[in-house]
Amino acid sequence: MFSHVMVGADDIAAAKKFYDATFAAFGGNPAITDDNGRLIYMHNGGLFIVTPPINGEPACGANGGTIGFAMTPEQADAWHAAGVANGGKAIEDPPGWREGGFGRLYLAYLRDPTGNKLCALHRG
Repeated sequence: MFSHVMVGADDIAAAKKFYDATFAAFGGNPAITDDNGRLIYMHNGGLFIVTPPINGEPACGANGGTIGFAMTPEQADAWHAAGVANGGKAIEDPPGWREGGFGRLYLAYLRDPTGNKLCALHRG
């Protein structure tokens, strides 16, 4: 359904440090930087792009928005640790199994250096 996900960042160097580390935790490669300074991550047929806002206004996290990445529980733990060690902020409950309306899920949540809410998810 989706072709890509793009988030804004004012500090591209901090974003690159954070996303290179978190993507490496689940087998992704470091970003490719295009001519406009955007970071492009390609993994399992998907694109995740980090860009300075085109309109020149400050970047901000989407209030109420979450971007989810599918991975194993072990990858989620490594992803979460890499994120915290590279400028991210742990949010919500610690990584672990949860029971809910969607069944049994392993979840880990972070905010990136800009404040975007990210989730690692594994369906049990």
